[in-house]
Amino acid sequence: MSDKQLLHIVIGGELTSLDGATFKDLKKIEFVGAYANNAEAVSAWRAKAQSTVDNALMRYFVIHAHKLIDPSADDHAH
Repeated sequence: MSDKQLLHIVIGGELTSLDGATFKDLKKIEFVGAYANNAEAVSAWRAKAQSTVDNALMRYFVIHAHKLIDPSADDHAH
């Protein structure tokens, strides 16, 4: 694994419907954390998603922030 930091952010919250990614209340979005690589972010995402499996509208997302900051950044973890 590379030592290069590739910033990933995990957030989540309740959606308005199962057919999209519109949050019901932006003030209630949960910031799970910032992670140095995709593997760590996916691990955090998986834990949060599994802990809220009883609420079908609760969804968590991994945001590849390093690609927003530097679109030329290459993530070899995929």
